[in-house]
Amino acid sequence: MEEKNIIAIEIGSSKIKGALGIYSPQGVLTVKTVEEEPLLDFVRYGAVSNVEETAKLVARIIRKIENQVVPRKIATVYVALGGRSCCSVRRDVETQLSEEMEITDQILRGLRDEVSGTELTDRDLFAVVPRQYIIDKTVVAHPKGTVGRNILFSANLITCRPTSKRNIDILFHDKLQLNVGGYEVRQLALGDLVITKDEKRLGCMLVDFGAETTAVSIYKDGHLQYMATLPLGSRNITRDITELKYLEEKAEEIKCKEGNASGNATPHQHPGGVDYTPVNNYVSHRAGEIIANIRKQIDYAGFKATDLSAGIIIVGRGARLAGFNDRLSKTAGMNLRVGSITAPEIRIADSRISAADASDVIAVLYKAAIHGAQECLTNDVVDLTQEEEPVIEEPVPEPVIDPIAEEPEKRKKGGFFKDLKNKFGKFLDENEDDDDELKDDAD
Repeated sequence: MEEKNIIAIEIGSSKIKGALGIYSPQGVLTVKTVEEEPLLDFVRYGAVSNVEETAKLVARIIRKIENQVVPRKIATVYVALGGRSCCSVRRDVETQLSEEMEITDQILRGLRDEVSGTELTDRDLFAVVPRQYIIDKTVVAHPKGTVGRNILFSANLITCRPTSKRNIDILFHDKLQLNVGGYEVRQLALGDLVITKDEKRLGCMLVDFGAETTAVSIYKDGHLQYMATLPLGSRNITRDITELKYLEEKAEEIKCKEGNASGNATPHQHPGGVDYTPVNNYVSHRAGEIIANIRKQIDYAGFKATDLSAGIIIVGRGARLAGFNDRLSKTAGMNLRVGSITAPEIRIADSRISAADASDVIAVLYKAAIHGAQECLTNDVVDLTQEEEPVIEEPVPEPVIDPIAEEPEKRKKGGFFKDLKNKFGKFLDENEDDDDELKDDAD
């Protein structure tokens, strides 16, 4: 196995990110570059709504990355899949073996195929994630090799609306003429990147607090138990602040600098005379709504906060809002930490790359790598170090045209002289008349 250059693209509600990584035969991913472009209104709730404009922004990212790998070009990309319609659907299948025997890969594959064949209405299936294995009424973490007769396989089907993938296909295939090597579910990739195996076993909740959506995943006994995407994000807070007669750009700036979601911020004025009390009233109320919806997902998953002893792991730029994390922790009654890259086999080659800000696209890059991603750059590289010898062209002499040789047939039939007579007939006739006059004078 040789080193492979892998390209990942993550289209969020406020930014588009692209990353280039080199995956070694030893399983080490070196992140070489991360590029991003801000966007507004072209992607709604994590799904592409304006294919034309979004394609222009993705094209800019592609050019930025290609400038670093000249003269090679990007031919294939791996794309993150997420958005409001992305969620999990639980499905259970059970099989009774003819006799007690060892559970093999073939048996487990058969259960997985049976679950994958589940009919879904208006949904596309993107992944089958094991939720629980019960063999002879006993929950087992590692079913392969276990001896038993009755197997119950509980799985989470990760689904999304067909329009989400269709618009991405149009964007990359039709607009940019790029091949999509595969899709990676963003929330699953993040879970594998920022959550440890022990946290998944103990039970935890991953919260990705984005601009227009908040994705929630719940893990227990080492497996994903539940996943949902809420149509609420930090931009909701920004738009609330615009009610105070601010443009959205200014409202975002105010929120980031002075916003406080704790609900008990001390009223104060900015040196410029701006009263931030009404601003934080909006911030606090909307943050409280978002936190209440996050907390409710634990109930929907069939758990209690005490079942998730590893607490909350939060990622996303929305989590930088002052007071938000503390309030979420207190409301849920759970410990909370900010997610960071836990995999030691991931290395950041450029010190300008913020691992916290780029964790989403790096997660997709890493997931694609371990899933067997193909080389994403074209291999038809031109060797610019070897100059070709210049080709000196000899001048070609002008052809000499023989008018007689040009028309042998005319000459043979007398046509050539007829043509001359036609062209110079008047001149010849006049000369003939002069000759006649001279002849008469001589007589």
